[in-house]
Amino acid sequence: MQFNFQIPYAELTGRHVVLGLSGGVDSSVSAALLKAQGLKVTALFMKNWEEDDTESYCAAAEDRKDAQMVCDILGIELKTINFAAEYWDRVFEHFLAEYAAGRTPNPDILCNKEIKFKAFFDYAVRILKADFIATGHYALRSFDAPDGKVHLLRGLDGNKDQSYFLHAVDGRVLPQVLFPIGHLNKPQVREIAQEYGLPTARKKDSTGICFIGEKRFHQFLEHYLPAKPGNIVTPDGTTVGRHDGLMFATIGQRRGLNIGGRRDGSGEPWYVIDKNVEKNELIVTQGHESRYLYFKSVTLIKPTFILGLPELPLRCTCKVRYRAPDVPCTLMHDEDGTLRAVFDTPVLAAAAGQSAVFYQEQECLGGAIIDRTFRAPCDE
Repeated sequence: MQFNFQIPYAELTGRHVVLGLSGGVDSSVSAALLKAQGLKVTALFMKNWEEDDTESYCAAAEDRKDAQMVCDILGIELKTINFAAEYWDRVFEHFLAEYAAGRTPNPDILCNKEIKFKAFFDYAVRILKADFIATGHYALRSFDAPDGKVHLLRGLDGNKDQSYFLHAVDGRVLPQVLFPIGHLNKPQVREIAQEYGLPTARKKDSTGICFIGEKRFHQFLEHYLPAKPGNIVTPDGTTVGRHDGLMFATIGQRRGLNIGGRRDGSGEPWYVIDKNVEKNELIVTQGHESRYLYFKSVTLIKPTFILGLPELPLRCTCKVRYRAPDVPCTLMHDEDGTLRAVFDTPVLAAAAGQSAVFYQEQECLGGAIIDRTFRAPCDE
């Protein structure tokens, strides 16, 4: 199915849109484009974390200051809302529980689902009486699709596409969502910011955990979960080093393992392939081509599909993490009624707790959380 993703701005003139303005260049340019197309724009700066150190406070204050400068230049009203309690209850407690269980969660996905497209959406529509909300995501939505439904689409810039992080959003809100920069690439966005004289034109992209920012991850996580050092072992049980805590490692990780050269080793780099939570062991192997790093199928829990679960079995493509390439697969019901994705070719470093997200060409169908991973039929 071919989709029209161009926002019908002419039909939206004078309509009220509430934009999530973070103080970054993407949302700043979104504000400029919406205002230029004749919409009534209100900007909303979301405070979703209660700062517990000076570094975090200063970063948040600087972002708020940048957002205000952008609004002053564009002639837009800026409001501030505190969703810290919602973030803690709906996102952060799940984040901690998953790490404690030895899994690798993706809080940005839950943050979009529960905060930006639920708490923020509800506030904008019910309290501020918005006709639409808008965000600075590199994603698109359809307009006037042949089936009369609103579909979530990839952003046109394949390097920046963020549909992976939006797959769990409630599809019922999409008719009232706009993605003003989804048809642009990052250099174009920065060029537009410069044309408008926005102070965020050259601002560094934010990284780190959603709404927590660029904290030192080890130090931050250790504040909430006690670290439990243990052994690093090979699949045959040979101890090759020590880890600081299972929560600090991810499947496929290479750097930071501190395993020195071994006489009985191959000389190739070491990679994390599994975690044994009961024994508090981190399991590693050598070599990027090791069979232990590649997975043929995954079982899935907590499915979230934009337009509902499609008819199965389904041929589609899948990403098992944000930067992973699309892999052709078959999505099907497993023997116990849960979902399973079987990949045409084994995928690298699929991890329990991460999301598998499914696509058909440019459309993001939705996804589910990876529960178990299987390297080959003999693993099952």
